[in-house]
Amino acid sequence: MRRIALICAVLSFAYTAFAQKTIKGKIVDGTNNAPLSGATISFSGKAGTTTDKDGLFTIECGKTNKITVTFVGYETYQVSIKNCDEELNISLTRTNEYLNNVDLTATSAQNKSPLYQPASITKLSTKELKRGQGIFLQDVIETSVPGVIMNRRSVSGGQQFNIRGYGNGSRGTNGINSNFDGQGYKVYINGIPLTDAEGITTLDDIDFASLGNVEILKGPAGTLYGQAISGAVSFTTIKPENGRTSISQDIMFGNYGLQRFTTRFSTGNERSGVLLNYGRQKSDGFSIHNASHKDFANAVLMTQPNEKQNISTYVGFTDSYDERLGELTIQQWATKDYSGNPSYIRNDAHSHVVTYRAGVTHTYNFTKGFSNTSTVFGTGFKSDAASAGGYTDKSTVNYGFRTSFDTKIAIGEKAQLNGTTGMEIQRQNAQTVGYSMKVNPNDPNPGTYTYGVSPYYVINAITSNVAFVTQPTSFFTEWTLGLPQDLSISAGIGYSLQKITLDDRFRAITTTYSGHFDTSYKNMWSPHLAINKVFNKKVSVYASYSKGFKAPVSSYFFIVTPVAPATGYVNSALKPEHGDQFEIGSKGSLLKDRLNYQLALFSFTISDKMTAISVPLNATTTAYSYMVNGSDQKHKGVE
Repeated sequence: MRRIALICAVLSFAYTAFAQKTIKGKIVDGTNNAPLSGATISFSGKAGTTTDKDGLFTIECGKTNKITVTFVGYETYQVSIKNCDEELNISLTRTNEYLNNVDLTATSAQNKSPLYQPASITKLSTKELKRGQGIFLQDVIETSVPGVIMNRRSVSGGQQFNIRGYGNGSRGTNGINSNFDGQGYKVYINGIPLTDAEGITTLDDIDFASLGNVEILKGPAGTLYGQAISGAVSFTTIKPENGRTSISQDIMFGNYGLQRFTTRFSTGNERSGVLLNYGRQKSDGFSIHNASHKDFANAVLMTQPNEKQNISTYVGFTDSYDERLGELTIQQWATKDYSGNPSYIRNDAHSHVVTYRAGVTHTYNFTKGFSNTSTVFGTGFKSDAASAGGYTDKSTVNYGFRTSFDTKIAIGEKAQLNGTTGMEIQRQNAQTVGYSMKVNPNDPNPGTYTYGVSPYYVINAITSNVAFVTQPTSFFTEWTLGLPQDLSISAGIGYSLQKITLDDRFRAITTTYSGHFDTSYKNMWSPHLAINKVFNKKVSVYASYSKGFKAPVSSYFFIVTPVAPATGYVNSALKPEHGDQFEIGSKGSLLKDRLNYQLALFSFTISDKMTAISVPLNATTTAYSYMVNGSDQKHKGVE
């Protein structure tokens, strides 16, 4: 009996000693071994602890034999504990990728978790993107991103963002004739700018079904992205997965003749990966002259030559055609008559965009605290568009270079200074030719037009021929000082300038009219200041101020009058818009991580807002329109 009691006592002592032991571990990013601060370690269905700024954690070993690690933007990781004396080293894999990726962040803070970013950022992963139809981004944006509206003019053409009320207005971005292209924000895909040198973003050629991640930054972002007065958007395509080769075929059918076919090949290993994607999409539209068809092809090539380098290549081709039926009148809307505008339909109104896009991104880690990411990119863009007002051909070649240096400096044992410094330069060579339209000479009934019976109107004489070169340049630097108690202060400044050269090739050159014009917009300084405090790794509060600019496009500064004298001249009084935003907010995770929230209050004032002035020819006809700077436009909101 004494022997049994002694054995029980020894076992009890051993169990108690084991229960009192602690196990230590470290959690890092699997692509670059950077420590992950704020990762959650849970066991037995309950949150246990979180990692510190160095990615370290400690838990009592005797409480569990299995832990679960979670972190925003990374795959969940589970590990069984077999030895309490063994230190755990856990590498997390980013969702849908295995190599380093370009992150869109509001500041240079080392921790990329939204909790540590003093700005309104919404991140949409594959899970959120699949909540929509998968081929239009609009339904996902408007149900998942407060403060952001996404419009499209046709089935999937003329798409644009409206961020915190900053939109294009009735006159759009291409001057007087809007094609619903976006302006005032910067958009990137795999680190390559979609926004051209003019500051115009066309999304007709984006295959939304191939996206794996979308990040939206709301508010001026000039300290990292140049002329981004209302925000920045980052698209990331689906990435090849490590250790997996797959071939897939996705098929979707919907109302109004919607068909979508996506063929995808993917293969990847620890050092390289290839993804090939082809998509074909068509729709008959909900009314007459509302059809759409698109062909998408893109390739993603990724390689990691060694531990210090990552190289990513993106190549894409798109052929997109969308018919336009024009606007509806109030009477048509009230009576559910969706037959559109006859003036659009008779001109066979449409948007046809063909795009070739390519870019190579190279990341090099010189030391543990110093790295460079550089991207070389180019886009060939060809469009022809018809509307009630006529026909336009546009051809552009857009190319450029972006580079940024990331720096991490330890200050003592409890503070760290992180900085991002770089530049982005683009150049666009473009030519736009406008035509009038007339009755088809082969029309058997030239006096009237009947849809489906009479031939469409045809291209007539040239009305304009303009060639222009636009070159914006942006320099930026942003620094974040991380202090003890999860307090951080961010500050930065960006400087942008833009040059435009324009040649009028339509009007005859005379002794008083050279046809050559140029202008530049300088001194666009964009400061940013923010403070962020995180409590218990669960809740943060922040306050920030930021400023951004948007320079005029070429069609804004060049005025053409169709009445005598039929010449053009520079709108020299036009100035860039500038926006100032003050924002306070909070982010967090409550109720044992069952509730995640983001709250923001902002005041966004746009000064020198550009607006159109119409000059009448007579009581019923407008001779021409031009742009002027108006007063302030104030936006205030809660999100």
